[in-house]
Amino acid sequence: MITGKIHGVSLGPGDADLITLKGLKTLQNADKIYYPGSLFKDGVKSSYSLSILNQYNLDSEKLQGFYLKMDLERVDAKLIYETTFQQILADYNKGLSIAIVSEGDISTFSSFSYLLEKIQAHNLAIDLIPGISSYLHLASESKMPLCLQNEKVVVIPRIQTKEELQEAIDNFDTVVLMKIISVVDLISSVIDHTKHNITYAERLGTDKQFITNSWATANQRETPYFSLIIIKKINQ
Repeated sequence: MITGKIHGVSLGPGDADLITLKGLKTLQNADKIYYPGSLFKDGVKSSYSLSILNQYNLDSEKLQGFYLKMDLERVDAKLIYETTFQQILADYNKGLSIAIVSEGDISTFSSFSYLLEKIQAHNLAIDLIPGISSYLHLASESKMPLCLQNEKVVVIPRIQTKEELQEAIDNFDTVVLMKIISVVDLISSVIDHTKHNITYAERLGTDKQFITNSWATANQRETPYFSLIIIKKINQ
């Protein structure tokens, strides 16, 4: 029986040039490319991954999106993942080369992981191609080492409480906060500008990229979904 091959491809944080050579070659050689997107309450669809893919002059006929509703409960997510997996399985059994993409790194806060679980449960052949995450990109853009020697780093998505953030700051040299759109006030209540260097960024790798070391400036902006902050202790 002829079977295909599945590749998980990291696209990087947004700049189309930040994909790996292996990742780009895989996309160019793939028969089918699956990409994630968001479905909003008003029915509007949006895909950050697709905006990156569109810069590679790929055949649009081989692009297939799967869109998830933007709510914390993700009520319909399981159905979308199962439906998408069944489409991937059908392509696999036809002997096609399949790529499933994710912005950033495919193993870090990626919706791909839910598909990976199903792929592995069915013992399908797959390989993963790593990529550059947004916080690594921000460290480079800021010309700032994320960590040195024995320094400790923690990455936290959607911090929940003031106490959780304070504990992270007390116990780690560098704290990376992702998905901060709903917790800006919480961050403001904890940051001590005499003890911490702050780097805020939004829409990295796009023409709307914005970076500042001033939390006062960042706090006045309308925070988008693709935003993050690095909090680094000032060595006394």
